[in-house]
Amino acid sequence: MKEPNQSFLGATLETTQWFVFLLASSVALPIVIGSIFDLSFTQVSGLMQRTFFVVGITSFLQGMFGHKLPIMEGPAGLWISIFAVMAYSGAQPGKSYIETLQTLEAAMILTGVFLLVFGVFRLAHRVLFVFTPLVTGAFLFLLTVQLSGTFLQGMLGIQQQVEAIHVDQTAVAFVTFCTVLGLSVFAKGWLKSYAVLIGISVGWLLYIGWVGSTNESGGESSFISAPDWLAWGTPHFEWGIVPLAFITAVILLSNIVASVVAVSHSIYGKPSYSYNQINQGSSFLGITHGISAMFSSIANVPLASSSGFIHLTGQKKKAPFLYASALLIIIAFFPSLVALISGIPSPVANAALLATFVQLMGLGISNIASETLDERRLTILCISFLLGIGLMFLPAEVFKGMPGIVQNLMSNGLLVGTVLVIIMEQLWKESKT
Repeated sequence: MKEPNQSFLGATLETTQWFVFLLASSVALPIVIGSIFDLSFTQVSGLMQRTFFVVGITSFLQGMFGHKLPIMEGPAGLWISIFAVMAYSGAQPGKSYIETLQTLEAAMILTGVFLLVFGVFRLAHRVLFVFTPLVTGAFLFLLTVQLSGTFLQGMLGIQQQVEAIHVDQTAVAFVTFCTVLGLSVFAKGWLKSYAVLIGISVGWLLYIGWVGSTNESGGESSFISAPDWLAWGTPHFEWGIVPLAFITAVILLSNIVASVVAVSHSIYGKPSYSYNQINQGSSFLGITHGISAMFSSIANVPLASSSGFIHLTGQKKKAPFLYASALLIIIAFFPSLVALISGIPSPVANAALLATFVQLMGLGISNIASETLDERRLTILCISFLLGIGLMFLPAEVFKGMPGIVQNLMSNGLLVGTVLVIIMEQLWKESKT
């Protein structure tokens, strides 16, 4: 039996590691959005504060009342793509970036309404038949491919319009990456359990010693301040975003299923979920989309990378996850602390996240390989991957002149690839012979 002090220390360290993982997963993408929409340092700091608050409250709500698993709710890779595409397509008719962000707020609200309807009326589980191992595996694979580019850019120090690779930042990033992976694979006991925390700590200290401080000065921050409500202004609804919102909501159902399957596999040793779990997850994902929009942040979704974190660290308890989520909510009310914590160097944070994606990509491949890869399945996968991944390499400018809805859908490789797998698997039925 464990001593009370040992139990308290273990819970504290587990909570700290979850907290660091929540932070590391939240820091990078607001910076990317700031770069895309040309936001000032003050605006990015505000977005960071709101992101921390929303990540904390949505993760806590889902863990307590939604799917009830320790799955981080974080900025969605799918929504990052939609933000990037609409930043360009919105500029075509002469919209300002702020007007485009107001339209995106409305798109998140509409998507949330669809997800809430799916969950409340118990429709979410009725489409589960389309989310076969091939679909969930393809989704996880495409997700890792899409975000690996963003994380690798961050590791190389070439985000925010800086095109040259920073050798010193890159070296620190790969030390962090190798430390996290090395400890998680070869270490045992507490070293393995706290691989992510140790890796980020080593990387951060090395970064400060070699590269220097990363903190920018944006003026005096108030000691305590609530996250801004509708910082981008009132949501602006347009009919053109309705189809986008519906399709995004359907794709996000596959995100829920993939995340629940991935995390349950890491916790219980086998993929499992219930209809009620998926419906509740959909309902609360709808609510959290509304929260994300009201606090002018990137819509949050269950991050399947949580399974990689759990697999790397062996931390399967839900309580430390809930404590870390609550702590993140509290921290968001202290802008000076947000500025300090968000000083985690981007190359270090991205390296730690990419390490967790190694396990996630492996899980995607395992899902795909769980069924015999006959000619039918291989053809479906190859067509979907070739077109989906190919679209990820195309600049948004190539869709210039097309209707806005076409730009928003066709320029999103993750969305197109996943939809293709679903459609082809349903239309091309498996031979009974």
